[in-house]
Amino acid sequence: MAYFIGEECIACGSCEAECPNSCISMGDDRYVIDAEQCIECGACASVCPVDAPKPE
Repeated sequence: MAYFIGEECIACGSCEAECPNSCISMGDDRYVIDAEQCIECGACASVCPVDAPKPE
């Protein structure tokens, strides 16, 4: 089950830098996770200041 980034995202970029698979990128108004590449490691969630990344 891949992670997704919720509407709480403040587009700080912390998660993008932490992702070991580089599957996080900036979307229209917040960061998005490519579910096909996500390995569910939770690294993004561990650095997010607003707890936006969550498991689907």
